[in-house]
Amino acid sequence: MSNVFLHDALIYLAAAVLFVPIAKKLGMGSVLGYLMGGIIIGPFFLNFIGQEGKDIMHFAEFGVVMMLFLIGLELEPSHFWRMRNLILGTGSVQLGATTILVFAVFLFVGFSWQAALACGLAMAMSSTAIVMQTLREKGLTRTESGKSSFAVLLFQDIAVIPILALLPLLAISAVHASGAGAITLISGQPGWVQTLTVLGAVGVVILSGRFVIVPFLRFIARIHLRELFTAAALLIIIGTASIMMLVGLSPALGTFLAGVVLANSEFRHELESDIEPFKGILLGLFFISVGASINFSLIVDNPLKIAALVCSIIVIKASVLFFTGKLVRLSFDQNLLFTLGLAQVGEFAFVLFAFISQLNILPVRQTDMMMGVTAISMTVTPLLLLINERFIEPRCGTKAKEEKEADEIDVSNLVIIAGFGHFGSTLGRFLRANGISATILDNDSDRVDLLRKMGFKVFYGDATRIDILKSAGADEARILIAAIDSPETNYDLVEKTKKLFPNLTIMVRAKSRLDAYELIDMGVKDIYRESLDTSVRLGIDVLTKLGIRKYAATRAGQNFIKYDETALDQLASHRHDQDTYIFNSREQIQLQEQLLTNDREVNPTLHDHAWDSDQMANEYEGDGSKY
Repeated sequence: MSNVFLHDALIYLAAAVLFVPIAKKLGMGSVLGYLMGGIIIGPFFLNFIGQEGKDIMHFAEFGVVMMLFLIGLELEPSHFWRMRNLILGTGSVQLGATTILVFAVFLFVGFSWQAALACGLAMAMSSTAIVMQTLREKGLTRTESGKSSFAVLLFQDIAVIPILALLPLLAISAVHASGAGAITLISGQPGWVQTLTVLGAVGVVILSGRFVIVPFLRFIARIHLRELFTAAALLIIIGTASIMMLVGLSPALGTFLAGVVLANSEFRHELESDIEPFKGILLGLFFISVGASINFSLIVDNPLKIAALVCSIIVIKASVLFFTGKLVRLSFDQNLLFTLGLAQVGEFAFVLFAFISQLNILPVRQTDMMMGVTAISMTVTPLLLLINERFIEPRCGTKAKEEKEADEIDVSNLVIIAGFGHFGSTLGRFLRANGISATILDNDSDRVDLLRKMGFKVFYGDATRIDILKSAGADEARILIAAIDSPETNYDLVEKTKKLFPNLTIMVRAKSRLDAYELIDMGVKDIYRESLDTSVRLGIDVLTKLGIRKYAATRAGQNFIKYDETALDQLASHRHDQDTYIFNSREQIQLQEQLLTNDREVNPTLHDHAWDSDQMANEYEGDGSKY
């Protein structure tokens, strides 16, 4: 390792340690701190790094690679299916409209249609690294704007695959390998061959993930060495990235696909915890590298052109995003956060522009200009978010709640209740009235303060965090009650608990029949639909007011719940096929009604005072006061 490389690495790390705390102290967030640090140490200002600093850039890009791997791990098919409408709706509108508008602008200024389309596709990308980092730091991941942002970013990440396959077809001429560039398998090949190679490489990653990587991880796990499992996780990422680079594709794309393949494996959580520390520091170095790589000499030579391009791109993207937010009915403050957060051009644009240059779709100077616009837009975004947070949001919207540290949990009970809203608090009061103590967790600080004033011992903390579950006594408890209002959060909690705390019996609140189906797919047995018992209890009271004996009405209600829960299990497997689901639902409804009719016939004396509809109508006309 050269002294120059060590010198540059020292400068990068020093910049991170110096500028990030300053940025955080000023309320600007870590991303802007990293970017400003990179600009200051870059060649235009202090010039602390030489040309070899590009080696750091390549090293730091590995942070983006790891981030995409982790995002892929979060993309479970079931999770994607639950968010499918939001992902496909917001993502397709944003990507399609932005591409068309940017394509029109570049076509107007004289680009060829191939170059204009390629630039439109690249500029439509937003920065997953900046947006997700900012949302996590500000505690906004679970807000409506946070969910919409994640949906758009996820759609963009997936869209990179067909975009990379499309670009070779736009190539004006095949690239001949030269000593200046890396030789890849697609170098010098016709466009259709390059496209097939891209699709083939994607297929290899998917198949190897399923049939090679998972068995390999099972073998490593049997050795029971944590550091070896960490090494295996890094080997998977580096190996997948190397294969994609050999083909001439983005290493981040390859690791994203590998993460998606492993999302349903039993090693998902171990991989996340092992990779997270490496990702954080490398991602920080990536942001510093982006700041240091901004070509200010190009900006000085063409200030008006660069400024016009940056402003035009941000305005176009912001307009499309604001319209998209309106479509999904975001409130004004949430829509503003969604719009400003995603208005920049993202790190995948660096990958796409490099590929575009390699394919000779754009000349080198124009490619450098597009990369400069990308870097500047990424630098501007934290400033826009800061302006929104300091000046716009306090005037027109709901301020994000400040994150506070989780409470120290000093009790240990057999029952843990996660979520203490209306549903959870009613349950908690019932258990306490019957002598059962429970450890109560809730992630709403305002509600925790209110409940404490009312006499409940509630601990503030996110129940989906493994460390908080452990401190709540999940290793020794017998029952975990997932009573959180958000179905998605309940799913996350159930998944982690089933994996890490097999000793716990999991009892879950479901807001609807569809939520119950998802929980059944996850293997949950004890599911409680919050509207079922209340609806049936109301029905029982209706029957008694119409003259049916209380015992008969109660028994009919109990039987209805029993038959409905049986039908729930049977219908769960058919819900994705609408025609089959409707057919089976009608059968189950008829079966339930027949079973309840049979129950009445078996105990006819219990219904001596029941009235048929004609009899009730006649009685009502004769003496309305009866009802």
